[in-house]
Amino acid sequence: MATFMDVHTGMKGITAEQLMEAHRADLAIEADEGVHFEKAWADPEAGTVYCLSTGPSADAVRRIHERTGHPADEIHPVPLSV
Repeated sequence: MATFMDVHTGMKGITAEQLMEAHRADLAIEADEGVHFEKAWADPEAGTVYCLSTGPSADAVRRIHERTGHPADEIHPVPLSV
């Protein structure tokens, strides 16, 4: 499985509750694409949300986010970590 970091913009003012709701929506259907969303972070002031996931492809991650109503603006593969 590959690791991905995706970026969502335009979410100014997002609350912890809204972030958790979006994350739960992804978790509810992630198995459909063989994806697992590990963690999400948000900067409410900037309106940016970041999600870390593993899965077979960036397209699989993209499809889950689109189906749950919060498409990613960017999805980056993360081939190295320490």
